[in-house]
Amino acid sequence: MTTLQSVPALGTHPASGSLPSRAETRDRLSKATYDLLVIGGGILGISTAWHAAQSGLRVALVDAGDFAGATSSASSKLLHGGLRYLQTGAVKLVAENHFERRAVSRQVAPHLANPLTFYLPVYKGGPHGAAKLGAGVFAYSALSAFGDGVGHLLSPAKAAQDVPELRTDNLKAVAVYGDDQMNDARMALMTVRAAVEAGATVLNHAEVTGLRFTRGRVTGAELKDRTSGDEFGVSARLVLNATGPWVDHLRRMEDPNAAPSIRLSKGAHLVLKRTSPWKAALATPIDKYRITFALPWEDMLLLGTTDEEYEGDPGQVEVTEKDTAQILDEAAFSIRDQQLSRDLITYSFAGLRVLPGGPGDTSKAKRETVVTEGRGGMLSVAGGKWTTFRHIGRTVMKKLEQLPGHPLGEDYESVSTLPKRLPLPGIANPNAVAHRLLVDGPAPGPRMAADTAKHLATHYGSLSFDIARMANENPELARRIHPDAPEIWAQVAYARDHEWAETADDVLRRRTTLTIRGLATDEVRAGVEKMLGK
Repeated sequence: MTTLQSVPALGTHPASGSLPSRAETRDRLSKATYDLLVIGGGILGISTAWHAAQSGLRVALVDAGDFAGATSSASSKLLHGGLRYLQTGAVKLVAENHFERRAVSRQVAPHLANPLTFYLPVYKGGPHGAAKLGAGVFAYSALSAFGDGVGHLLSPAKAAQDVPELRTDNLKAVAVYGDDQMNDARMALMTVRAAVEAGATVLNHAEVTGLRFTRGRVTGAELKDRTSGDEFGVSARLVLNATGPWVDHLRRMEDPNAAPSIRLSKGAHLVLKRTSPWKAALATPIDKYRITFALPWEDMLLLGTTDEEYEGDPGQVEVTEKDTAQILDEAAFSIRDQQLSRDLITYSFAGLRVLPGGPGDTSKAKRETVVTEGRGGMLSVAGGKWTTFRHIGRTVMKKLEQLPGHPLGEDYESVSTLPKRLPLPGIANPNAVAHRLLVDGPAPGPRMAADTAKHLATHYGSLSFDIARMANENPELARRIHPDAPEIWAQVAYARDHEWAETADDVLRRRTTLTIRGLATDEVRAGVEKMLGK
C-alpha cells in the first residue's frame, strides 16, 4: 500500500515553462474583450474554441467544473461509425462517422486512440440472425473503405479463444468488425491544450454567476473562481453556450421565459477487474435497437450502457442500483457469470446525452447537434457525439460565420480554409515513444519500467519525454503512485503545472484513471492533494 511517506517532497512551486497562475489568467480574462467567449468545457465547447482560435479569433473558454468533468469523460470511450445506424438506413451518416473516426485515430491523435476488434455474438432466438449481421458488418466495413479489414463471420470456438469469458451456449456465430477506442478525458485535455497553443485563454473551475448585457445583447459573463472565491467578468462580442445538460439553465439567464430546447438521456457504465485477457470487445444485441458493450479498457472491463430519459438535476446524475442490475443482466447474455461478480466492480459512472426536444424513445432519438439563438444574441449549442467532435467544432464555427451582422467581425480566417487534419499535441507513434523511454533512461539509476513507458506513450505521446525528464531530475517523481499501477508521481506534478489540475479528482479521475481502476486509496488521494498544495 502506498503511504504518505512515499509522496515526493516536491513542494507546490510550478516548474519552469508551466501554465500561468489562476490569478494571472483571471486578470487576462477580465482586462481583454474577446471575440468569442465559450461557456462550457466539454468536448463540444473545447472543439469550438480550438477551431475558433485556429481561425485567428480572440477566444476565451471557461467551465464551472473541470475540463471534460461531466459527460465528456463519462462516455463509452469509443470512436465509432455507429453500426446501429445502418438499421435506420443512415448510410451517409455512418460513412461520415467512419471518416472522422479514422482521421482522429490515424492522423489527428494516433497516440490517444487505438484500433479495437468487436465481436457481435449471434445466439439462438436472438433479435438478429447470422446472415443479417454478417451482411451488416460487411456493409459497415465497406463504408470505411475496408480500412479495418472486412467484416465477416467467425466460429464460436475461435471467438472464445480471444474472449475466454464469452458464453458459448446456443451461440450460432460471431460477426466481426473494427472500430476505435480512446481515453475520452485525455483526448479532451489534449484538445484544450491545442486550443491554448492556438491562442485561446482557458480557465476551469470558474462558474458563470450571470451574463453581461449591452443594449439588450449578451456581451460577456460574470464569473466566480471556485478555487479562490474571487469574482471577475469577461467581455466578448459573442457568447457561445456549450454547457451540455445545463444549456437551458444558461439560456434562462439570457431569457427567463426561454422554452426548453433539449431533453436528457442517462447512460450508465460499470468498470470491473478482468478475470482473463480480452483480445476483442463484445457488442451484444439486446433488442432490435439496443446493443450492450463489454470493452477491454485501461486493463479493466467496461460494461454499458443504459439509455433512459433523465429529468433531474444534471449535477446529481449517478448510477443507481437499478442501473447496475440492468447492466449486469444485459451483459449476462454473452458473458460468463464469474466475470460479472459484483465483487469485481471498481467504479461506476453516468453521463447525460443531450438530445433534441420532443417525444419518443430516447434510444431511437438522433444524436444530432442542436443550435439555437436567444433573444439576447447568445448562441446555444448542444448534442452530437464524441466521434465527430472535430466536425462539430467546424460546423459551429460555420454557423457563427454566417450570423447576420457578423458579430465576430470579418478579419479572421474562415474555418473552411483551416487544415483538415491538424494533429493534437504529442502526436507520435506510441510504440516508438515507449521504446525511446525504455532506452533513453538516466545513465546512473534504474531505467523506466516497461508498463510505465507504455502507459505514458499511450496517454501523452511525445509529451511523455517531458514527464520522463522530470522523473530523471527528481528520482522521487519516478516512483509509482500506487504499487499496482504504472502511473508515477511525475504525472501528478505534470498535471498540476501543465494540465490545469486543481483538485485530487482532476488528477485521479481525469488526468489519470486511478479512481476508475479502484486505486485512488485514501493515502494516494492525500498524497495528490499534498502535491497540489491543497
